[in-house]
Amino acid sequence: MKKTSLALFLATLAAASILSACSPKFDWRDYRSPDAQFTALFPGKPAVLTREIDLDGKKVSLTMTASEVDGNTFAIGSGVLDSAEQAQAALPAMQTALLKNINGTVRSEKSASAASSTTAGTHQRSSLSIEATGMQQGKPVLLVGRFVAQDKRIFQIIILGEESKLSRDTIDTFMDSVKLD
Repeated sequence: MKKTSLALFLATLAAASILSACSPKFDWRDYRSPDAQFTALFPGKPAVLTREIDLDGKKVSLTMTASEVDGNTFAIGSGVLDSAEQAQAALPAMQTALLKNINGTVRSEKSASAASSTTAGTHQRSSLSIEATGMQQGKPVLLVGRFVAQDKRIFQIIILGEESKLSRDTIDTFMDSVKLD
């Protein structure tokens, strides 16, 4: 009788471990921001919070949409400034603030800029992208960020977490999924 119980227990344990190995750590979900004009895949159900931040002396209401999985944060912040010039100037301020939060060292950085004209008017778009390492709560972290100014609107697209828990596929899935309207 005990052999049957032990065999059943081991079979149940084996089945449970197989099923848990098959369950995805990241539950990718489509998300469309109702007010910030972006879509993205988040690795879990995102929460939304709006707060006022200081960008080099300019107070900005920033709406953060974020999810956390396995201690890693995936977030998109968005806000609107008074002019396209202010939005452009906000990009390095957002980058500097995040780097300061983790006492970060930039590994790589690139910038891009474009202007387009349509019948509705001229549109400006600039972006800064970084990959940096730093410390948060005594642990080493990786920061992958893209900061975008699109006319008067700003976007902060980031992943922050332990590098050992973030694969390049996971980083690319999130970062590549972000579409700005």
